[in-house]
Amino acid sequence: MTLAASAPVGAQTPRPSASPAPTPADVRFLQGMIEHHVQALAMTALVPSRSGRADLRILAERIDVSQRDEIASMSAWLTDHRQAVPAAAHGGHAGHAGVATNAPMPGMLSAAQMAALEAARGPEFDRLFLEGMIQHHEGALQMVADLMATPGAAQDPDIFRVASEVDSDQRSEIARMRKLLSAVTTP
Repeated sequence: MTLAASAPVGAQTPRPSASPAPTPADVRFLQGMIEHHVQALAMTALVPSRSGRADLRILAERIDVSQRDEIASMSAWLTDHRQAVPAAAHGGHAGHAGVATNAPMPGMLSAAQMAALEAARGPEFDRLFLEGMIQHHEGALQMVADLMATPGAAQDPDIFRVASEVDSDQRSEIARMRKLLSAVTTP
């Protein structure tokens, strides 16, 4: 029996407050962020075989776990709202850059940067990884800022939460990576 069926005849039944409809900017943000996160996963996958630093391995594992969780959450939201989920969310990607996109996304490493990262080992890898991941995370912050600057966007509570968590997580990880980069580049 539904709530409406059990209410007395003529009584007003409370209606759940509806979330504002998602905007095209909300959908583009989630789709783009999934593709963006996939490149970060490609980067973190290189760490175990190329870095000897335990602290870098722990950081990469943390990034991997958080971004996989965010991809799952964003994919579920897109599915629930009958929006396309990028193939990248299911493990597909094109080339070294991580994914093919319609427009360049802020912070994405170029194919040349990814190739250099894949070829590096030891301290050179550590430096390239940290510099590249800082660039990558700063791009995600720009994507959040662009979303928040779009009129009407991020009014859906789930979109706002995801954008806020991406912003917070990326800022925290950038601070950690800058400290590690200082340790890696200081003889």
